Amino acid sequence: MNKTILFTPVGGTDPISSTNCYDGSMLHICRVYKPDIVIMYMSKEMLDYQEKDDRYRYCLDQLIKLQKRKMEYRIIERRNLTKVHEFDYYYQDFRMIIEKIHENMDDSDTLLLNVSSGTPAMKSGLLVLQTLGEFPAKPIQVATPEEKINEHSHKNYNVRLLWEKDIDNREGYKNRCKEVACPTLSKIKKEEIIKKHISVYDYKAAIDVADTLPKEETRNYSDLLYLANSRILLNFSRVDELIEKTKLQCLPVEDTEERKYFEYALSTDIKLKRGEYADFIRAITPLIVDLFETILKKEFNIDINDYCEINGNSVRNWSIRKLSGTVIGNLLDRQYRNGFKGKEVYSDHLRMIIAGLSKDRRLIRTVNEVRKVEKNIRNLAAHEIISITDRTIVEKTGYTGEKIMNMIKELFHYTGIAIRKEYWDSYDDMNQKILQKIG
Repeated sequence: MNKTILFTPVGGTDPISSTNCYDGSMLHICRVYKPDIVIMYMSKEMLDYQEKDDRYRYCLDQLIKLQKRKMEYRIIERRNLTKVHEFDYYYQDFRMIIEKIHENMDDSDTLLLNVSSGTPAMKSGLLVLQTLGEFPAKPIQVATPEEKINEHSHKNYNVRLLWEKDIDNREGYKNRCKEVACPTLSKIKKEEIIKKHISVYDYKAAIDVADTLPKEETRNYSDLLYLANSRILLNFSRVDELIEKTKLQCLPVEDTEERKYFEYALSTDIKLKRGEYADFIRAITPLIVDLFETILKKEFNIDINDYCEINGNSVRNWSIRKLSGTVIGNLLDRQYRNGFKGKEVYSDHLRMIIAGLSKDRRLIRTVNEVRKVEKNIRNLAAHEIISITDRTIVEKTGYTGEKIMNMIKELFHYTGIAIRKEYWDSYDDMNQKILQKIG
């Protein structure tokens, strides 16, 4: 339909001020926005003026002749309305009226609300409705020509003479309309919820809430939420696309192979921060295997793949043939009474190799402790239906989740990946940049 509809209370300076000969707010909005439909809300006093000289319709008729267009207008009569100061009445009455207006609108239509005409209670009623955000609309405020409070008088009011003298009828008239930026309580509440989700790293939940807001209201930060969510899901191809789009470089480690390990460690740390202890424990095993393997490459120039074979299911198994007669093979053989018969590569095998080759007591101690933690609690989290808390972790391992994570961070010092202490706070840094965009 693409129609513009104006809902306007009628006030004391409408349609033209008798004290300065400028448009009142209602007429000025019609002049500027050229609405297709004008719905005028009149109390008893305004209806008396209308019946006296047809002043409101007369000026609208003259305006559309001047602009050479058509316009439909309707009057909502409130003849019994004499207590024009009662806010509660207007809020309820306006709500019902605007609800009916919206029922006859489609997505292409625009509703304007005149928040400059009428009594203070009328103006407040419309602004509260807009703030609650139940009905999409544009509140329009009209400045007075003198930019101060309008005075008005209806004594000896001559509507035809005032139309002829109306200064706004001249070419180059000043547009005194302003669209009021009125954030809705609904928007404010939803943005606060989005901020809370971000603060606990729940980017999917933040996206779900943001998607309920109009796109133009989230365009400053929507892509950043998707970037954060892709990051925590370790979807690096999507992360790279969104970094290019948003120009937010949030990954402290940029090398493709190295960032895979570090970002996985960060996501594991996030699970701990969110109190997702079972997921934290389950995430440790693959991280420990990767860490041990990377340490072997950096500290001892040993690539475990040189001693393995890949089966049809892409599972990496030890090759007894490739191990035979090697330092690694002999070291593993000494750990088992009947020699090493291992198949899949486990973190305990890598621990044995590191402990057997390293002279760094701190590294050996940390590797042994981390492996013991994994052994003591991994199966509990994977195979038993129980509640896992930080206390459970302490009971099974002797360490809190934070202490375990600190040991994992310590192992990164032996991987050759250049990690500064502040890199571990990169999610919080990213969150702050997103929050700044929300406002």
